[in-house]
Amino acid sequence: MELKGCVCRIKNCAVELFSMEEDLVMDEEDSWDLVGRDLRLKATFLYIDLSRVISCYDSEEHKNALSVLANKFFYSMDELGDAVKSRSVPLTQVCYNDTADALREVVAALVPSLQELGPHLEE
Repeated sequence: MELKGCVCRIKNCAVELFSMEEDLVMDEEDSWDLVGRDLRLKATFLYIDLSRVISCYDSEEHKNALSVLANKFFYSMDELGDAVKSRSVPLTQVCYNDTADALREVVAALVPSLQELGPHLEE
């Protein structure tokens, strides 16, 4: 049941991150702080949940492949967080696009390989 919750949160965070693009182009003082906090919160949930999901794989190949993609995503998230701190709209947009692309890769790799976790998802 815990693993199902992790997968559900990963999907929800991905959807929310994909919908944040409009929030990142507003150049209002308060919005930068809110977006920064929201990004840190989502990154924390995704880190914990992806770590739990990756640890449940039996195949080292799947673990390693997903770990590489997750690391690329978290690097992009860090870059996006730095861009938000700098309050530069053009830099934030570039970093957001990189982060969204990296997250799409993680989700694409995660979805088909969930079949391997089928027995673990039932627990």
